[in-house]
Amino acid sequence: MDSVSNVEGDAVQPASPATEQPQAEPQSVPSLTPHVYRVGSQGREFSKESDLKPDTLRKQIEPWLTAVFQSEHLSLLLGCGFTAGVAAAAGGTAASMEKCQWPADCQLTDKVDQHAQESAKVCGRGAANFEDQLRVAMRLHAGLAIMDDAQAKKWSNAINARLREFMLLVLASERSIVDGADRTRSEELLVSFLLSFASRAAARERLNLFTTNYDRVVEHGCDLVGLHVLDRFVGALSPVFRSSRLSVDMHYNPPGMRGEPRYLEGVIRLSKLHGSLDWRWLESELIRVGLPFGADKKHPAIPKEPFDSVMIFPNAAKDVETLDYPYAELFRDFAASICRPNSSLVTYGYGFGDDHINRVIADMLTIPSTHLVIVARDTPNPVKPDDASNAGRQRIIRFCAEVGRRAQISLLLGGHFGDLATLVEYYLPKPAIDQITFRKAELEERRGFAHGHVSGEEHGKQAD
Repeated sequence: MDSVSNVEGDAVQPASPATEQPQAEPQSVPSLTPHVYRVGSQGREFSKESDLKPDTLRKQIEPWLTAVFQSEHLSLLLGCGFTAGVAAAAGGTAASMEKCQWPADCQLTDKVDQHAQESAKVCGRGAANFEDQLRVAMRLHAGLAIMDDAQAKKWSNAINARLREFMLLVLASERSIVDGADRTRSEELLVSFLLSFASRAAARERLNLFTTNYDRVVEHGCDLVGLHVLDRFVGALSPVFRSSRLSVDMHYNPPGMRGEPRYLEGVIRLSKLHGSLDWRWLESELIRVGLPFGADKKHPAIPKEPFDSVMIFPNAAKDVETLDYPYAELFRDFAASICRPNSSLVTYGYGFGDDHINRVIADMLTIPSTHLVIVARDTPNPVKPDDASNAGRQRIIRFCAEVGRRAQISLLLGGHFGDLATLVEYYLPKPAIDQITFRKAELEERRGFAHGHVSGEEHGKQAD
């Protein structure tokens, strides 16, 4: 029988017939192999999805993720791949971040697109996207406005038009989720995914959930689950963003008991690092407006001129006193949450294309007791390394190579491991926060059959 090496490449053990699968030699950094996983001292690379056996792999991956999820401090970072996965499950489509076309009456459009492409290249994204164009266009508009140039008004109109178009695309993406043919299936996956992370014992620190998405898919999922969300907004009618970072939490008093409050289960902390569709800068305050999930384009909460009000990155508050507000506060929350001992960060659908986020994650890994789990659904082409489909995997490869810290990074990459349905069904820990499930697991472990089903007959023999 052939032998297979573990991830470290030193210990050699015979492979049993149940687990023997075609695989490539594990490497210190991920490769362009279509399906890659690495957890702890175990790892495999698969060229064909047909070679994978989820039931067997689950026995290696799920216990490791369960241990990671019970870290003292747990954070989750979601990128656009998360929304794409939920939308695809519902039969809908996610909003595209592709480049836009500027009006013909705007001058210097070629310079804007050129500079956007250069900035994207520096960040390792390859092709520029809408955010890159918007960032450069805003800088150009600011300069033209200082010079009192007539082009400032034209660029203001162009930015307003493109921002509104983008907002409508994101809302259409949300609407495709609730109106999709497989809405029920999509909602089940969304609920199970969120509960797998939020199902922490109340005595542990709350899950810190961060997202770079402008949509409200996370909020939609929290409403379906019934999770209580803590963020920086305070108020009922028009919640206002507060800079003060207080450790506010939720407790309850058990019936018949006074003076002994207990932590409420199902509470998470949410930070939207790049802003949100329903954030507005009005009268020197950042507020959250009542914009329904998947609202129609005629909804009154959608401004005709979003340039000066809608708070989506990089549209920061314009006055000098609040430069880069509120994003500076949000990134401080991100750094404070993950850059501490015994902290674990799980990324899903994040392509490592934002240097300002990558730097914080790299700083986190300088603390030996921290851990990073990268989950990404991609379709790399190992035959053509320079192919555009490899851009996402190349960024992950480059990040892992630069930071090193191999023992502190776990990987679940490719169309199989990164698929939302497969991830929820096979590899994520079972979501549960009820004491009955916890007690059942403890009893099974004590009785020696926690790792498999024991029939009534076999149980009776053990009792004898």
